[in-house]
Amino acid sequence: MRIYKELIIAMVRSGILGFGGGPSVIPLIRHEAVKRFKWLEDEEFGETYAIANALPGPIATKMAAYLGYKLKGTVGAIVATLAHILPSSLAMIVLFALADALSGSEVVAGMIAAITPVVGVMLGIMAYEFAAKAVKGLGKVLGVILFVISFVLLQTLNVHPGIVIIIFLAYGSVHFKLRDKFKKGDGDKNEKENKGGASA
Repeated sequence: MRIYKELIIAMVRSGILGFGGGPSVIPLIRHEAVKRFKWLEDEEFGETYAIANALPGPIATKMAAYLGYKLKGTVGAIVATLAHILPSSLAMIVLFALADALSGSEVVAGMIAAITPVVGVMLGIMAYEFAAKAVKGLGKVLGVILFVISFVLLQTLNVHPGIVIIIFLAYGSVHFKLRDKFKKGDGDKNEKENKGGASA
């Protein structure tokens, strides 16, 4: 029961406090899953987020369902998903009833304008932390190269994010093998040069 309670608290909190759509909710879900309740390591969260982005449907709902399934199977996935979407759904019903009254409100417009920078900072912090982990795992040069390639594919060529993720997952599956192969090749070359110098 403790896990179900934690799931409901985490998903309700991220669902209510999330602002601006799925991507802006992800830092909140990450805070609950990685920092507060420690259900996942940061690396697993990042990998899950990448894979979830390649699948159809709202990203925040997919992450909620994954967390629930990881902790409590199918029932956990259902509980987590409902806990995440129900508060927002009920709030939307209430807000639609007041939409005409709120549409021209300067107070509401000011609230939206004020919260936008907070969402931007949260997304920026998460992006920086993921970037730091990527550079640490890939090395500075390759990390920067892959960042540039992904930026060009996503922003310049407008390739669908799901396709970019699949391409990078495919490369990641052979990255360490390629790295070890190149290291082994350099090691054999240095060994031959050392032997050649010794014989001379």
